[in-house]
Amino acid sequence: MFLALKELMHSKLKFLMIVIIFVLVAWLVFILSGLGNGLSTLAASAFQNMKADYVVFEQGSQSTMGKSLLSDELVAQAEKLPNVTAASPMGSTMATALKGNSAKNEDKVDIAILGILPGSFLEPAVIEGEGLSAANPTGAIVNKTMQDEGFKLGDTFQLDGSTQALTIIGFVDNQTYNHLSAVFVPMSEWRKITFAAPGSDKGVAGPVNAIMLQGRHIDPASISSKLSDTDTVTRKAAIHGMPGYKEENGSIMMMLGFLLAISAFVLGVFFYVVTMQKTQQFGIMKAIGARNGFLGKAIVSQVIVLSLTSIVVAVLLTYGTAAIMPKGMPFKLEASLVVEYSVILLVIAVLSSLVSVRKITKIDPLKALGRAE
Repeated sequence: MFLALKELMHSKLKFLMIVIIFVLVAWLVFILSGLGNGLSTLAASAFQNMKADYVVFEQGSQSTMGKSLLSDELVAQAEKLPNVTAASPMGSTMATALKGNSAKNEDKVDIAILGILPGSFLEPAVIEGEGLSAANPTGAIVNKTMQDEGFKLGDTFQLDGSTQALTIIGFVDNQTYNHLSAVFVPMSEWRKITFAAPGSDKGVAGPVNAIMLQGRHIDPASISSKLSDTDTVTRKAAIHGMPGYKEENGSIMMMLGFLLAISAFVLGVFFYVVTMQKTQQFGIMKAIGARNGFLGKAIVSQVIVLSLTSIVVAVLLTYGTAAIMPKGMPFKLEASLVVEYSVILLVIAVLSSLVSVRKITKIDPLKALGRAE
């Protein structure tokens, strides 16, 4: 470490260039991971935050809410199955809210209406107002982002293309679905909105899109076999079944993968070039008794110091960038993500330096000294 720090202080400009490159790479990694996590949250936070473990869909629906239609008669059957502690129906539909009962385009807000049973384990905790009530079927609890659109507690809004109107009785936090603000309503009201057209329920008694299950050690295959014409999946699989979710997250992860691979190559080249420039010095040190292990530790220590410095600077820049991002930007950088990618970048840097370490072990002191003028 002593040798590594001495060289860093002696060749400040050379190592500063490496730090700048590393900072830019790490900064971009953190920004992309934050955007990916933000998009993931915006697409499915309502599902991610639900206290459900498994989801029952109609057979052949590909774990997608919009393609599934079940009867709520299955809820009672599901509750009696082994290891199931609770079951509750859920429905989803897309709609457009009209502010102030206006039909002007600029007053329209796209929303996702989620039908649940009031007081069930699917109902999120309100941060303002009150929860759902069967006695008030048109009362809705909505994501707080609708406040940014001008909606307030007690406001009543009409649904575009429908005679139904909903009244905001409470606000919830971090509840979005398909990139839209989630609006939770009693199941009875959701059915009126979704199946307003005659025959749209396909004759299903008490139609719902899915049945959410709570319980440990549930066997999805066993549930599917005992509930006719159904497919049971984990909540994670249900999230991945949402339209566009896998493709969206896959694109972000692919970009991150390419970026990490490129960073490994760039850093490896930098460290290799720096090592080659010091072949003569290493030869002299080996001639006076320095072991390969000592020189290797000096290189790795140097890389660790440079990497940690770069990562810390990149993290600070990322949080600074997040602070000035527009409010509507889907950016969410969690501490766990920062730690995870920091460790990955550090490991990549250390592994990249091993090529340089291997080069040191092959330096012949006599040949290195022979090159001295």
